[in-house]
Amino acid sequence: MKVATFTVHASAEQSRRWKLAAEAEGHRSASTWLAAAADAYLKVRARAGLPVPLGWHRARLAVRLEGGDLVTVRGHASPPFFAFRGTAAGHNPISTHYSLVRHPGGEVVATLRTFRQVRMLAAELVAVLIRGDRLPSPGAVVERHEREAK
Repeated sequence: MKVATFTVHASAEQSRRWKLAAEAEGHRSASTWLAAAADAYLKVRARAGLPVPLGWHRARLAVRLEGGDLVTVRGHASPPFFAFRGTAAGHNPISTHYSLVRHPGGEVVATLRTFRQVRMLAAELVAVLIRGDRLPSPGAVVERHEREAK
């Protein structure tokens, strides 16, 4: 299992409260309690249907186009999603549309008019993944976003 390390800055009062809560719930340390609390928070947001904020960064990733070709394009990534300017037909740096891609696999999930709409769709779909569900055929959600894009 891959492990990530985070550093959390807290006031002395926060530290005291976190340590007490961790001890009360039987955790070895405040860090294991914080990890469990963060996971619980994300699950509650997902169950409530609230979008999960995603951090996007520039990246190059492989995308499977509608012809079946696997090409590497520049765009923005926020695992497990990737977005690029263009459509399932291909990358186009002057296109007025953006495509959302699910990784791994590189299949285009939807093509929308703005990068903002792509980010909103990804935030909505990631809530399904956090709940532990498989990503469904996002038909209804995508249709609604495409309708709103017009």
